[in-house]
Amino acid sequence: MKPIAALSVTPEVYPLIKTGGLADVAGALPGALAAEHVELRTLCPGYRPVLAALDEAETVARVDDLFGGPARVLAGKAGGLDLFAIDAPHLYDRDGGPYAGPDGRDFADNAFRFAALSKVGAEIGLGLIEGWRPRVVHAHDWQAGLTAAYFHYSGRPRPGSLITVHNLAFQGQFPVAVFPALGLPPRAFSIEGVEYYGGVGFLKAGLQLADRVTTVSPTYAEEIQQGHSGMGLDGLLRMRGSQLAGVLNGIDTTVWNPETDPMIAAPFSAKTIVARAENKKALQARMGLAHAPDRLLIGVVSRLSWQKGLDLLLACLNFFDEHNAQLVLLGTGDPALEAAFQDAARQHPGRIAVHFAYEEPLAHLIQAGSDAILVPSRFEPCGLTQLCAMRYGAVPVVARVGGLADSVIDANEMAIHANCATGLQFSPVTSEALAGALRRCAALHARKPVWKKVQLNGLKTNVGWSIPAKHYAALYREVAPA
Repeated sequence: MKPIAALSVTPEVYPLIKTGGLADVAGALPGALAAEHVELRTLCPGYRPVLAALDEAETVARVDDLFGGPARVLAGKAGGLDLFAIDAPHLYDRDGGPYAGPDGRDFADNAFRFAALSKVGAEIGLGLIEGWRPRVVHAHDWQAGLTAAYFHYSGRPRPGSLITVHNLAFQGQFPVAVFPALGLPPRAFSIEGVEYYGGVGFLKAGLQLADRVTTVSPTYAEEIQQGHSGMGLDGLLRMRGSQLAGVLNGIDTTVWNPETDPMIAAPFSAKTIVARAENKKALQARMGLAHAPDRLLIGVVSRLSWQKGLDLLLACLNFFDEHNAQLVLLGTGDPALEAAFQDAARQHPGRIAVHFAYEEPLAHLIQAGSDAILVPSRFEPCGLTQLCAMRYGAVPVVARVGGLADSVIDANEMAIHANCATGLQFSPVTSEALAGALRRCAALHARKPVWKKVQLNGLKTNVGWSIPAKHYAALYREVAPA
């Protein structure tokens, strides 16, 4: 099969800069697609950590004025990736994260910071870099949404384009005042272009103008075409339904590998699952929980937000008393949720423990040491936490939405007898249904041989990128110009 050159345009990429699952996907795709004869290079903003990691960077292009200042496109290796980075200090050299400052507030010029990402991505697709030109450009989320618009209005021969929606809740909507500075022709400000409810919609532009639209699970692709989940874009998504596909995410099974993971206390596999108990012991010690090998220990690794349904868990805390169970929570987000969980930990010492941050090593230990991992999201495009859980022998307990519904097989009696169950699902997404799922979890945990079967089914499930990569490679070849 003839190789195909492609460019991934992304605002974050693991292991260089990460706020969520988008970074994991962007970091894993190049390696996964190599097996499908796709040569995928990655373009991201030149944040401080990215430039610091870039080895032997070479300037491959210059832009005299990129939204207020000069910029260079650097090429090199970083984090195992073939990377292009936009070195534009006026846009990216600042304290804070990729989207917000140390005070947690979005940068006021985010429209231009990510228009710049899209513009450079489009220019690379149009031949900016001598000697390398992709046949496909794959944009990720709203931050790269204008890439398709710059292609569409360039009037020049262009590569095929694809946009992936990782979370429709984040749309990149800006006031009409930003439009004149974007470098698009006046006709682009229309319902067929970038106009969205009187302003500029970055994600809307990508959904409107890219050759193909994907999202990160089949069920989410269906959900977002409905009014209750479409968040104002369901009509457009229905219109583009024949060009919309849901491709279930995978995880990087070299990073998430319990047999070789240096971040956990004891390595294990499906054949040596008994060694997993050492991780539970280490997790209980690390979080100040009572050492209790037989108690049900439920882990949560999540952003603390309404979307993630953690307020529902607060209404179910009596479960941990009634069933002598333990809870460990790792995450950060809504201050009110943080305060409520902190109060719960004070009231239940040795039983409930919380850590408000995101620490990759602790996330790995929670996956390796918890009996179950809870994901009660109100909506979830895909979710990676439940895939990591299965990979590490933790039984996922998930809401029946989006990618959670697609990736976890509920341990009902038929699935148990068929030996295909990998976790527990609940619906609707209410505190009452969650309480029922927790009771089911406790009952299943008490059935030790059955619980072990569910663990082993998860450990043996292919949660990697081999299958999704085939879907993406096929889409790339569909949109690539002849």
